[in-house]
Amino acid sequence: MIEIDVQKELLGSMGKMDLHVKLSIEKQNFVALSGQSGSGKTTLLRILAGLESAKGQIKVDDEVWLDEAHCLPPQKRGIGFVFQDYALFPNMSVLENLLFVRKDKALADQLLSMTELSELSNRRPATLSGGQKQRVSLCRAMMNRPKLLLMDEPLSALDPSMRTKLQHEILTLHKAFGTTTIMVSHDPSEMYRLSSRVIVLSQGHVVQDGDAKSVLLRTQGSQKFSFEGELLDIVKVDVIYVAIVSIGQQIVEVVLDGGEAKDLRVGDSVSIGTKAFTPILQKLI
Repeated sequence: MIEIDVQKELLGSMGKMDLHVKLSIEKQNFVALSGQSGSGKTTLLRILAGLESAKGQIKVDDEVWLDEAHCLPPQKRGIGFVFQDYALFPNMSVLENLLFVRKDKALADQLLSMTELSELSNRRPATLSGGQKQRVSLCRAMMNRPKLLLMDEPLSALDPSMRTKLQHEILTLHKAFGTTTIMVSHDPSEMYRLSSRVIVLSQGHVVQDGDAKSVLLRTQGSQKFSFEGELLDIVKVDVIYVAIVSIGQQIVEVVLDGGEAKDLRVGDSVSIGTKAFTPILQKLI
């Protein structure tokens, strides 16, 4: 269990504001942290990592990371941090970047295998694609088997297909290592795929907190959408089916009958149209 109750004065998007966040996070949860730019998301991650000072308390299991008299240094917190800009050592190979964190070749080989990087282990970062660099960054963050993995929009610079691939790999590592994960994201489909809980910040305070479906559907609404999207989930409710579809930067629900749902699979590209204000969903060929 992670207990967080922190305060810090910030200069936000609308001037001075007080970041005040009080949360309890269960072990092995995957939490998505969302909200407008300047709402305090990255600052909260940096406070958890020990990279910024704050008032209050952070307690992880029975270990105090922060209180009035004590602030545990970042290197003693057992965290992994994945940044947007990869932060790899350019003069080291992929494998050397991992072993710099911890001299455990077996673990490094396992991580590289899980992320399909084994054949690139002797390459330097400059020779890798953006997606490959981010996978190396993720593997490096896992080398200490962290209690807490922090990710600050790690996939924002990647194309959609690579984002989807890395989302799968992030979730695989999260489950395999049983790590508690907090990820900043603005992508609703990413949050829906990965997280068990979504927390929305506004002006330094938590304004929404719940499971991904309830928070994202309430936030995004279904009043506006484009015509093409990705099928994220199909849920049977009594005699009907409810499709969860990502459309641009929105997530919507569409009610289907058994005949409409039978040929659909999660991950399908779909089109949505309307007929007398009732959405009609069809698989794209």
